[in-house]
Amino acid sequence: MDSRFNSYLSIRMIADRFMAGLMLVLLSPLFAIVSLLILCRMGRPLLFRQKRIGQFGATFEIIKFRTMVEGAETIGGGYMAPELDLIPPLGRFLRASSLDELPQLINIFRGEMSFVGPRPALPQQFARYSPKQARRVLVPQGITGLAQVAYRNEATWSQRIEKDLEYIESIGFVTDMKLLLSTVNKVLRSEGVVSHQTAADVDDLGQNK
Repeated sequence: MDSRFNSYLSIRMIADRFMAGLMLVLLSPLFAIVSLLILCRMGRPLLFRQKRIGQFGATFEIIKFRTMVEGAETIGGGYMAPELDLIPPLGRFLRASSLDELPQLINIFRGEMSFVGPRPALPQQFARYSPKQARRVLVPQGITGLAQVAYRNEATWSQRIEKDLEYIESIGFVTDMKLLLSTVNKVLRSEGVVSHQTAADVDDLGQNK
């Protein structure tokens, strides 16, 4: 990666952390409303925390509003078990509206994530990446990116990774602004949200090395 690339990422991180801090203050009433809804409809805990892989392979804990029943990730062999109906109506709404992603502003403020970049993978998924696929962690992982704009969650993991690698080759201010605007449009239209997937529907890691 050239110096211009690294300079852009450094400047972007400063801007990201400033904007995340500002949004945490401005959106605090919305945080309170969502928290109250989860508490009343689903109970505690309000937040879902999970180990993810960040830039250069560093591990961090991602933070989201909880959208599944408590302990869903350990029920029936994992969270992708549609026959168990682990996502209550409020959880489906939070996912479709992307409100469940709001606490990731904390991750951005800490410098663990960016607004734009590949979605951070689970450690067990990252361990199965090919060397080419592992290049997606050369940049900060983000809340939204080219894969989310292109597919949301309709595509296989390897298809999403290909878009992430395409993003790395074109990263820049204009690209990031376009992706942020496209994300807002996707969220408002609730496009590309698939709730009843199984692991077999999306997990093709290791098949396209």
